Amino acid sequence: EVQLLESGGGVVQPGGSLRLSCAASGFTFSYYYMNWVRQAPGKGPEWISRISLQGGQIDYADSVKGRFTISRDNARNTMYLQMNNLKPEDTALYYCARGWAAPYDYQGQGTQVTVSS
Repeated sequence: EVQLLESGGGVVQPGGSLRLSCAASGFTFSYYYMNWVRQAPGKGPEWISRISLQGGQIDYADSVKGRFTISRDNARNTMYLQMNNLKPEDTALYYCARGWAAPYDYQGQGTQVTVSS
């Protein structure tokens, strides 16, 4: 059974940092592109980053470029999102998703990130 489990969310002040993790199981993690997607209250999903099988190709949405860093550890079947200089508009449910692009075949339940003073 494919499972994607996010962790690392929380409440942080503007300008702060968080590191999210996505633990994958039930499939060969290194065979798949992986993504981070977020959804703010009352809004649709927003793709924010994608990483290739070995991490050699990385893409970011303009809204997070220069502040967020995606990475993966295939030996640990885990993907990460380092988020720096967080802003209130980054408040959202963050989830990981498997595949090249939407619609994704699997996604996790998400971890909540709240940026507030």
